[in-house]
Amino acid sequence: MWYIFLAIFVIGSLYGLYLLYRKAGKQGWEAIVPIYGQYVMAQLVGRPTWWIIWLFVPIVNVFIFYDLFLNFIKAFGKRRFWENAAAVLVPFIVLPMWGRDPNTKYLGQSTTEEFKKKYPYKKSTGREWADAIIFATVAATLIRGFLIEAYMIPSGSMERSLLVGDFLFVSKLNYGPRVPMTPIAFPFAHHTMPITGGKAYSEIIKVPYKRLPGFQEIKRNDVVVFNYPEETHRPIDKRENYIKRCVGLPGDAISMEDATLFVNGEKAYTSPEFQTNYIIQTDPNGLDLNRLVELRLELDMNYTNPDQGLYVIHMTKEEAEQVRTWPQVKRFEELIYPKGTTDALSDAFPHYQNGPVWNYDNFGPITVPKKGASVKLDSLSAPIYERVITVYEGNQLEKRADGFYINGQKSDSYTFKMDYYWMMGDNRHNSADSRGWGFVPEDHIVGKALFTWMSWDKDGSFLSKIRWNRIFKGIE
Repeated sequence: MWYIFLAIFVIGSLYGLYLLYRKAGKQGWEAIVPIYGQYVMAQLVGRPTWWIIWLFVPIVNVFIFYDLFLNFIKAFGKRRFWENAAAVLVPFIVLPMWGRDPNTKYLGQSTTEEFKKKYPYKKSTGREWADAIIFATVAATLIRGFLIEAYMIPSGSMERSLLVGDFLFVSKLNYGPRVPMTPIAFPFAHHTMPITGGKAYSEIIKVPYKRLPGFQEIKRNDVVVFNYPEETHRPIDKRENYIKRCVGLPGDAISMEDATLFVNGEKAYTSPEFQTNYIIQTDPNGLDLNRLVELRLELDMNYTNPDQGLYVIHMTKEEAEQVRTWPQVKRFEELIYPKGTTDALSDAFPHYQNGPVWNYDNFGPITVPKKGASVKLDSLSAPIYERVITVYEGNQLEKRADGFYINGQKSDSYTFKMDYYWMMGDNRHNSADSRGWGFVPEDHIVGKALFTWMSWDKDGSFLSKIRWNRIFKGIE
């Protein structure tokens, strides 16, 4: 249903712009091309065309986009508040309507003095800018909080499914938007003020967790954005945003055996672009590191020692088969943490002190908590669910000589109040995920990743810095 709505929203809006561009004497297709369409729009409203550079700058791009867009509809005589509001909230309805209305005509460049003299309006230039900024801030805050938000991938934990430098649109509607839990906050900032630093929110008002109805439940293998559960010094909705694949739903039994993931005893879905680590042995300094950069292959520096000719590389299976054939490679094998062994890098949740030895490639089974389900408390289950019981659900758990006590009452079981999820990165040996810190509570869920709208390759040059094949690519 969400995809149908999104298709109607996008196609209807673009169709309306197509019609309005034609009314303004331009080619309709120019409205549809990203960035170039805004370049043409700047011409139509009389803004400097170099302003489109600001569309690549976070936060600033919101104001630039709305300035161009609102001045664009003003160029057709649409200046009233309800017309501005409708153009932002339901453009797929009003833009085609205006585009087909014979009485709606392009009047000229709306930001020029000539236009303002010819079509006088009571507001001063300063007042128009102030209204535009306020309107853009309110509209963008509502859209960002309840509908859809843009994110950038900062790390390689989802490589190659998602790449460092991918810019995503994340839907709040799919799973239902959260009512803001910390509503007093600086617009467009997450938890830290831009430039100056410091807190970008106030905790004077705190709202209990509430989620509005969504279009769907979280499905297994959805790519999900959520707040980092182990962070405790910020409110839930202001914690760092993480993005992983949801491999375990409430009630699922999760385990790994020799780096193979199992869900409810069956081998789990593996992304075609899934990555893991491979060990390559050569003569000392035997690999061409420039070639690795060209192929966008990343070394795991925790294990790599070029002086000994030892390299550990994050790769897909297809990339691994290519590297295996290189003439300087003397030894090649997949890195798998052996069962029953662990170290500081591979020690897996719940980090038993006196229990099973689990690592990132061999653990479980672990049952993901489900709302209303109960778990028996014993020496093996208590470490797994202690954080759920105490931190996420606000109880006191105490181990005494005669058993476990919850909030001072002896209990041999616990019933969960929320649903939880098990999240993992597709880059299995380069991902901080549930294997390290456990379950993700439902009140930490932000939204569903839909598609990349831009992808920036820091190692590219000139036009190759933009990964053109990833623009508007759906996320699977």
